[in-house]
Amino acid sequence: MNRYPVWKYILIAFAVLIGALYTAPNYFGESPALQVTSGKSTVKVTSELSARVADVLKQGNIPAVSINLDGTGSHTSVRARFTDTDVQFKAKLALEKALNPDPADPAYIVTNNLTANTPEWMTSILAKPMYLGLDLRGGVHFLMQVDVQAALEKRVLGIQTAVRSALRDKSVRHAGIERKGNVVEVRFRDEATRQLARKVVNDLMQDVILTDGGAGEDLSLAIALKPAALKDAMDNGVKQNIATLSKRVNELGVSEPIIQQQGPDRIVVQLPGVQDVARAKAIIGRTATLEIRMVDDSITPGTELQAAVPFNSELFTVGKGVPVILYKDIVLTGDYISRATATFDQNQQPAVSIDLNGDGGRKIREATRDRVGKRMAIVLYEQKGKPEVLSVATIQSELGGSGFQITGMGNMENSTELALLLRSGALYAPMTVIEERTVGPALGAENIKKGQLSMVYGFAAIAVFMMIYYMMFGFFSVLALGVNLLLLIALLSMMQATLTLPGIAAIALALGMAIDANVLINERIREELRSGATPQAAIAAGFDRAWATILDSNVTTLIVGLALLVFGSGAVRGFAVVHCLGILTSMFSAVFVSRGVVNLWYGRKKKLQSIAIGTVWVPGTSSK
Repeated sequence: MNRYPVWKYILIAFAVLIGALYTAPNYFGESPALQVTSGKSTVKVTSELSARVADVLKQGNIPAVSINLDGTGSHTSVRARFTDTDVQFKAKLALEKALNPDPADPAYIVTNNLTANTPEWMTSILAKPMYLGLDLRGGVHFLMQVDVQAALEKRVLGIQTAVRSALRDKSVRHAGIERKGNVVEVRFRDEATRQLARKVVNDLMQDVILTDGGAGEDLSLAIALKPAALKDAMDNGVKQNIATLSKRVNELGVSEPIIQQQGPDRIVVQLPGVQDVARAKAIIGRTATLEIRMVDDSITPGTELQAAVPFNSELFTVGKGVPVILYKDIVLTGDYISRATATFDQNQQPAVSIDLNGDGGRKIREATRDRVGKRMAIVLYEQKGKPEVLSVATIQSELGGSGFQITGMGNMENSTELALLLRSGALYAPMTVIEERTVGPALGAENIKKGQLSMVYGFAAIAVFMMIYYMMFGFFSVLALGVNLLLLIALLSMMQATLTLPGIAAIALALGMAIDANVLINERIREELRSGATPQAAIAAGFDRAWATILDSNVTTLIVGLALLVFGSGAVRGFAVVHCLGILTSMFSAVFVSRGVVNLWYGRKKKLQSIAIGTVWVPGTSSK
């Protein structure tokens, strides 16, 4: 009656083993480390940098416990771990000197940090400790408001420029083009010309709505973005700002930065471990601009370093296609770029498609009309850094309309990278900081200590009460509660969740809900014993009949947790994640694991006369 098949015990043992394995990394602590990140938009962190760091430390006779390449994409960094802070300090001086020959223009940022002492074999199977949030580790929190209207205006200006250029190319005469809010209005003198213009615009754009207006000789054609395209334009502004911020935060050397969208037009930036608010603000708000210039064709290619630089030209030695001498006259700046995407040219080779806004189309047309066959360069300027040449291309034909393509990228990775640089060289839309707060590391350490003590004391109090009140069944409940806590921490570690104070509160709540389920089971078994059922029958009926109540209570609580997860933000979402996972693990441990232990202890006894579940009061008499 009360026996589990072997496969269920194997499942329980497997779950406990996995839980113990993925919980373990949280107990190894941290060691002093250095984090090497890119200091420039065009400098990548690869395995070559990892080998270079190892060589520098070896030449300086500085022992490192380990050197690893961490992260992906723009968050990639090299981490070197050391035994103590003295070695860490020496290593930082050596790496800064070797990696940045010009201290005024650093290519890499070397930052003091802490790294987990998790064994490599655990890391190889993705067993890593949970991240700690600002309230546990200390750091800086910014809530930034994006001016989505400015992003939308850029898109509308791009439409205005594209329409003006297209009508000029097709020799369609109009009486003026102007922007009214988010609508571009083109005026005409006759219906035939308006219909011709409508056809031109329809062929040019698929994401706009065309509306006729006016009468007689004062006709108009209103061009507005479709609702979906309007939303995309606003979302695009926020996402491009997030991409820009992600690249800038790398310079701070933050281990686990959180940069995410909150609502339609807000961005949350959390920088754990950063205490210098002024520097964080300077990095986040740093300027980066793009310029398009023409190559000075009076200089013979290959002789740039030996030739005398003309008065109106400038020598560039950093980037791709260098050395190169460019005219100082700027053809176009990044302010005119409304969108840049990685794509393919007519020969199916990787390219970058650029859309221009404002007067960008006219400027690029005038600049390239008489320069077919000559070269053009795109230069990136960053604050406190030397200008870098991103691309040098030959002009194949006059560039007109609302944009152009940059070809000869070599591979899709290069075109994707250049498109990102063109988008994120400067913020797409202005932002303002509407909330700012700082948490000190001492406060974070105190929060961790208090959180740990609250869980330890709470668990101990529950354990003592349950074992006194329910005796052996209380012990079984405490054992199931321990498994629940183990599985919950293991899941959070596997998901690489960021643990915060609300998360610790959610863990404590999960423990309370888990023990509540065991109380229901134990009391149900007592009721069956009061009714005269045999111990084996009481155990079976107690678990079976308590399950419906446990399921109902947990499902209703789970619905609330999911609502918090969907509609909440920030700390509320963090609480909701832990809360929902805690409900799932508590249902598994309180019912499945608890019954498995009870069956293992009592199920093998054929003639069971009594069970240790505390005093069972029966009217008129008492029994156990």
